[in-house]
Amino acid sequence: MHLLRLGPAGSERPAVRAGDGAVYDLSSLTADIDGDFLAADGTARARAAADGGRLDRLDPDGLRVGPPVARPGAVVCIGLNYAAHAAESGGPPPETPVVFFKHPNTIVGAYDDVRIPAGATRVDWEVELAAIIGQPARYLESPEAAAACIAGYCVSNDVSERDFQLEHSGGQWSKGKCCETFNPLGPWLVPADEVRPQELGLRASVNGQPRQDSTTADMIFGVHHLVWHLSQYMVLDPGDVLSTGTPEGVALSGRFPYLAPGDVMELEVDGLGRQRNVLVG
Repeated sequence: MHLLRLGPAGSERPAVRAGDGAVYDLSSLTADIDGDFLAADGTARARAAADGGRLDRLDPDGLRVGPPVARPGAVVCIGLNYAAHAAESGGPPPETPVVFFKHPNTIVGAYDDVRIPAGATRVDWEVELAAIIGQPARYLESPEAAAACIAGYCVSNDVSERDFQLEHSGGQWSKGKCCETFNPLGPWLVPADEVRPQELGLRASVNGQPRQDSTTADMIFGVHHLVWHLSQYMVLDPGDVLSTGTPEGVALSGRFPYLAPGDVMELEVDGLGRQRNVLVG
């Protein structure tokens, strides 16, 4: 099952794609796919409504695909969380998760344009597995307890401007992470009970040329560990997005050129769909 939001930016309609590939309108069940819906057992309710024939069929042709979750309160990101990526970045693997934030208004749809900001010279791609929080996570007792707090998973691109991140930020990264359109998300949300988060392949290409090709098995800190760890320092609320880090193969490695207007990024995670974004000036 896929949860998705279709329509113009700011006016998306909630929808569900059932196992037979048919798309159904979720508007009779919820006004949107947001934290409130997810916290109220939204994924199970959507599945039951679709399976029970209680939803109107929707033709998605020609409709923009928006981000699969509306108005997240926070976008929490993990840096250097793949062993090979930590190595290509020139440092030792972290002993504890490296945490930074993106502004929630960076989030755009999986096929929307990505804008190169004024003064940027080193715009980079980062394919990531994102976990969408479905229940509050606070002071969890163990990583095993974190599983119940995750509503589902989707593809995320932690687009970064490396000069802003490393040279302009005074020791923290967010200036290079928060530019407009710097977080394509989706195309859809897959419920957590349908995903094995540590057994997923991740891939990214630029202009058809492979860049990243790895697996979540290379994570230093697994998804459940991350949610547990973060819950000791902050409350993760329903609808929040947790981006869990990127594997090796980014432009920062020095092996590839940075992005330029007209370039096309294509990112995918096994079972979670594929993004395609064009860089614009």
